Amino acid sequence: MTSLSAPRPADPDRSARTGAPPGPVAAVLRDGSAVAWRNLIALRRVPRLLVFSTIQPLVFVLMFRYVFGGVVSPALGPVSYVDFLIPGIFVQTAVFGSMNTAIGLATDMQTGLMERFRSLPMARSAVLVGRTTADLVRNVFVVALMTAVGFAIGFRIHAGVPGFLGGVLLVLAFGFAMSWIFAVVGLAVGDPETAQAAAFPVLAPLVFASSAFVPVATMPGWLQAFAAHQPVSRTAEAVRVLVLGGPAAGAVWQALAWDAGIVAVFAPLGVWFYRRAV
Repeated sequence: MTSLSAPRPADPDRSARTGAPPGPVAAVLRDGSAVAWRNLIALRRVPRLLVFSTIQPLVFVLMFRYVFGGVVSPALGPVSYVDFLIPGIFVQTAVFGSMNTAIGLATDMQTGLMERFRSLPMARSAVLVGRTTADLVRNVFVVALMTAVGFAIGFRIHAGVPGFLGGVLLVLAFGFAMSWIFAVVGLAVGDPETAQAAAFPVLAPLVFASSAFVPVATMPGWLQAFAAHQPVSRTAEAVRVLVLGGPAAGAVWQALAWDAGIVAVFAPLGVWFYRRAV
């Protein structure tokens, strides 16, 4: 005689016990988080890397605030230069910090770590996701430090704490997007010294030919067209609006569109270079 029984409830841990592979998205998240943690542990074990990465933006804050502030202030009208400067410093910090992605990936290639990753059963994009995520976490610390320094030299929030936090999130999103550009640079050149040298020609025009430190209107006419529409300027202007007040929707959407476009182009390109390099 055959006995009938109710169906057994689904076991959510069955796939883990039977060795069933996770889906592609879950695999990238799992492996990418492991690589990110590995990179963050390296920062904890060598804290001077984090310390020295904060010195450069600190120098920029003090130099522009007290050396160039008197020259630029007349062009800003009622806005104080320190309130104009600090959002630009946030964006500049994120861009300079993303250069660490190029140097870190090139170092991993030179030391043979990439070959070890390649031999493991892990998602190919996880190495890049982990590196860019770890650099994103590092940017959180650096932006928090720059905020404290900004308040110490006179920076103030004029549009409320929610707007300021929205500006910080926008800066972090931009830094994450820029990390993918420098990931391609690091994988393309293959050694840390060359990666640092190759990153600067990309970084310098974006940061210094922008509205991060001075208004675009003060630049020569032939430069204004580029400076006004490139991603650093768009992000810096969006952060300023969020911090100082004013209509923010248009500026924020333009900055987010730049972030999405950069990731859409350079994330697949970075994975392609990773597969080709190792």
